[in-house]
Amino acid sequence: MSQTTHDTSIEADRLIDEHFRHELSGDIAAVVATFSADVEHDVVGRPAVSHGRAEAAAFYEELFSDLDVEGFETVRRYHGEGFVVDESILHGRAKGSPFGIPGHNRPLQFRLLHVFEIRDGYITRENAWIDVAAIMSQLSAAV
Repeated sequence: MSQTTHDTSIEADRLIDEHFRHELSGDIAAVVATFSADVEHDVVGRPAVSHGRAEAAAFYEELFSDLDVEGFETVRRYHGEGFVVDESILHGRAKGSPFGIPGHNRPLQFRLLHVFEIRDGYITRENAWIDVAAIMSQLSAAV
């Protein structure tokens, strides 16, 4: 029996929501468990694309050492065959230097656009677009 588009969208939402829940908890092993073994993890603006779970885990280790993720506020989510586009606002605390900008433990929120490709119940590609201008304006002010 084949799934309907609606059922596929529900399963994709569950996977993406699970991925975000693990990011909120800071559980790197659980975050990368939502990825396929051959995942391509691309955060626009970073010098290189991560390939595979181990490289993606290294990205999250660095990110979580600099940023406490406190919440995601979903703005819009679009579904297609094998992909999800999610626009969210990330709420967090810049405890280190997220994206190379000293945070001084200040609160931070910024828009985040994800394009997820999904196959066989796993994220096979995560492409993240981050509003770096918002981050810079919040963290560049004198402490």
